[in-house]
Amino acid sequence: MSSSMRAACVIGYPAKHSRSPTLHGYWIKRYGIDGDYRIEEIAPENFDTFVTNLAGHGYVGANVTMPHKDAAFRLSEPDEKARAIGAANTLWLDGDVLRATNTDGDGFVGSLDAAAAGWDNRVNNAVVLGAGGASRSIVYALLERGISKVHVVNRTLAKAEATRDAYGAGVEPAQWHDLPALLKDAGLLINATSLGMYGHGELDIDLAPLGGDAIISDIVYVPLKTPLLAAAEARGLTTSNGLQMLLHQAVRGFELWFGLRPEVTLEQYDLMAADIPKG
Repeated sequence: MSSSMRAACVIGYPAKHSRSPTLHGYWIKRYGIDGDYRIEEIAPENFDTFVTNLAGHGYVGANVTMPHKDAAFRLSEPDEKARAIGAANTLWLDGDVLRATNTDGDGFVGSLDAAAAGWDNRVNNAVVLGAGGASRSIVYALLERGISKVHVVNRTLAKAEATRDAYGAGVEPAQWHDLPALLKDAGLLINATSLGMYGHGELDIDLAPLGGDAIISDIVYVPLKTPLLAAAEARGLTTSNGLQMLLHQAVRGFELWFGLRPEVTLEQYDLMAADIPKG
């Protein structure tokens, strides 16, 4: 390895099955970068020491996954986006300062831009299922894009109300029994829950109230085509899946670490998809 080589990693526990090395490794090879991307499986009791000495371990930055996201936020200097969402998934060294951002929202809107160019010019109302961390990042990104009304649907209404309290009147909390009425005016439906993922229960939604030009996004990517996306495709609706979001959320981190903004390609998508159950 050369002295100029730049390296980044994904930090998690467990982490050995992460697909991030394949994702970033594709770009490193494609652009001929003198760099590397590795897995660091770090137990929670060792995370603080490891992440506050990234440079000493040979890294210029890192992705952070469960169970370390809260600690990463606490130990870094989060940007406006990470603070607004309340979570960080991407770290980079700015001199001696460990900075953080959240790229989940970037990944979501990037996947929609690729699947349905100009979507933000024709969608006024969006429905987001779930009120967890992924949902918050998506809601924030939708509001940034100028979507006027985002309905956050959650079994526990208080969690949906917390999203409204954080982001303002553009967010309308709702519960599952409200869905049929909400879908009638929705131009965009997003599943930001784990329902539909292998082993996490089914997402049972009737898409009949949706208009014919509605867009359906599911952040689940195992399986690659969830029952929700299959039902949407059967109606001829435009869809975007969780793998597309995963690829696009990686763009910003790669740019911060290696100084080049990469392009998500069909070849890269196919490479990643080959390792994911299709359902």
